[in-house]
Amino acid sequence: MFLTWLPLLAVAAIGTQTPSIADSKTYLADVSKLLKAEWPKNRTVNIVCHGHSVPAGYFQTPVVNTFSAYPYLLHSKLAIRFPHAVINVIVTAIGGENSEQGAKRFATDVLTLKPDVITIDYSLNDRFIGLERSKKAWSQMIDAATKAGVKVILLTPTPDEESKLDDPNDPLNEQADQVRSLAKEFHVGLVDSLAAFQRATATGITLTSLMAQSNHPNRKGHSLVATHLFEWFP
Repeated sequence: MFLTWLPLLAVAAIGTQTPSIADSKTYLADVSKLLKAEWPKNRTVNIVCHGHSVPAGYFQTPVVNTFSAYPYLLHSKLAIRFPHAVINVIVTAIGGENSEQGAKRFATDVLTLKPDVITIDYSLNDRFIGLERSKKAWSQMIDAATKAGVKVILLTPTPDEESKLDDPNDPLNEQADQVRSLAKEFHVGLVDSLAAFQRATATGITLTSLMAQSNHPNRKGHSLVATHLFEWFP
């Protein structure tokens, strides 16, 4: 009788596994393998950074500082780690956009680029459409990417100096919690930008010193994000 039930118990256990964020040591292992390949066996690797004004490189609006924003900083780090790689870091972010707008153009503006990795960063602006609508939009994008065989890394928001970061009910913290939950639900990558800023300020670094304006990081702030993104490429 025990042997008869054992396969059923195994199936039940598999079906009830606790959702978890992907393992940063293995999730992009195949991508790193591509990045390590040497000519003539290599190919261009495409990383697409989708989102709002922060990945778009806005510092003090309307000034755009592309080469100090985290997509470029990530590109620079990857070029050093993988000197034989041909890497495209492509920014499809639009300043002022929320995830609903980003989801509408996801197939045409992002997936058509044949990305190997997609990062998604919309939470700052998603405060204005709420948790339910933003969850639906993020889920649509993650689902479309994973069905296309593309690896996804979600980013929690960078700070807004007008937010109450010590209040769990602040909309920015609520959006960050939702992004963390989505990473677990879909078993994709996560860069917890908000937590990185909170850890930095806990050491005595002022938040203002990491910001170009109240809701946009400066190069130091972007560097925090890029450093944690880089950790996903073993």
